[in-house]
Amino acid sequence: MGYVTVRDLRVRPGDVWEKLREQGEMILTSNGRPMAILAQVDETDVEATLAALRRARAQAAVARMRRAAAQMSEAEIDAEIDAVRRERPPGVA
Repeated sequence: MGYVTVRDLRVRPGDVWEKLREQGEMILTSNGRPMAILAQVDETDVEATLAALRRARAQAAVARMRRAAAQMSEAEIDAEIDAVRRERPPGVA
């Protein structure tokens, strides 16, 4: 997987699109930091690709929460749950 800068995308978009066709995926960077993933898609599977990306993001978020929870004591977890419950509007389960 290659990297491309925001500047390259702005100045030489044709070169970037050609590389994307060759590589399939690229990381878009700004000031040396990753900010986006460019992925080649076929017009027939755009929705399926987007759904897969959303599932992967959700799975990564759950994994982060599990890692964070593993570092917490039972009392800290209970306190976190209580805090979230207090923030809920009345009648929301």
